[in-house]
Amino acid sequence: MGDGVEDSVVIDVDQASDANLVVAVGRWHQPALAEVYRRHGGAVHALSRRILQSDPSAEEITQEVFLDLWKHPEKFDAQRGTLRSFLLARTHGKSVDFVRSEVARRRREERTSHETATAGYDIDHEVWDMAIADQVKEALAELPLELRQPIELAYFGGHTYRVVAEMLHQPEGTIKSRIRSGLGRLRVNLAERGVQPAGAEL
Repeated sequence: MGDGVEDSVVIDVDQASDANLVVAVGRWHQPALAEVYRRHGGAVHALSRRILQSDPSAEEITQEVFLDLWKHPEKFDAQRGTLRSFLLARTHGKSVDFVRSEVARRRREERTSHETATAGYDIDHEVWDMAIADQVKEALAELPLELRQPIELAYFGGHTYRVVAEMLHQPEGTIKSRIRSGLGRLRVNLAERGVQPAGAEL
């Protein structure tokens, strides 16, 4: 559908007004969207970056804003203001929602961390307790890089899972899975060295 419609759109994107570009976007004209991004992408990213204090997160919000424009160009009403003000308003709303979501997520993580810390044997915390042991470092070195690196960043670097995911350019779910798998293999490596985490059954 998109190819046929796009071919029928005749517009000089360099000279077109923002309002006409949005009309073309509504007809699935990709060059029009690219021109909108060229004109306003920097301002959108800068606002999101100022609110979130994170380039990766700001890039994610920027992509969402322009993807929304591509999917729902009819939401822009030229009679109510400029395209830039519309895009920046969307950016502000999405960025604030992201911050609120992050605050809620961190509170859940802190609550979960407190609960697991008092719930008996937890390999995550016990690996941390043994972090100064040479055996741990040796056992960690035997893990594949993709498993070792997230553990080092999270437990020895003190970074949250989300920050580790951003640093390694991987989804947060993937990082959590790799850390879980790596900790399991680390426990086996430690057991082979005769290191028994406190609280584990012999």
